[in-house]
Amino acid sequence: MPEIEIRPAVQEDIAPLVKIDHSYFSDHVWQMDPHFTSGQTGAVFREVRLPREAKVDYPRSTELLSKHWESYSGVLVAVHAGEVVGYTSLVENMMPITTWVMDLVVHPNLRRRGIGSALMLAALDWTRAKTKSQRLILGMQTKNFPGINLAEKLGFDYSGYIDHYYPNRDIAIFFTKWII
Repeated sequence: MPEIEIRPAVQEDIAPLVKIDHSYFSDHVWQMDPHFTSGQTGAVFREVRLPREAKVDYPRSTELLSKHWESYSGVLVAVHAGEVVGYTSLVENMMPITTWVMDLVVHPNLRRRGIGSALMLAALDWTRAKTKSQRLILGMQTKNFPGINLAEKLGFDYSGYIDHYYPNRDIAIFFTKWII
């Protein structure tokens, strides 16, 4: 892992963070299969390998960060060699005793080097120290196989989905880590 510092964001960090390419590549998806049987309704997600790696656009406007970063409960940045190279934004109390990870982004050239993990571990520490939350929820597109793997690696458990959640109408799947 490259040597990085995780710290709270300051105004000067926001413009370079917005410029980071938020898209990602995925070679798998979690495909949702709805199930309707007499008296029961449900959905099953199954991992499906794509025929080729696909570029996936970030589901929210990156401009929201520059407009609303101060309204988030917390924004943590990863700094490498004096440059901000990633961030996570956190919102407390969208639900009782819960902090939500709204964004988790790392510069494409530095992905898969532990920076996303470091940001998530810092988010867990921040949530323990700064909030009364008992859990941290991480949401992502079903296409975000790298994010799904990260959540599972860090001990987050699948906890649900919302259809048409994102502005582009993608499904969001959620992973929860209890921190009590």
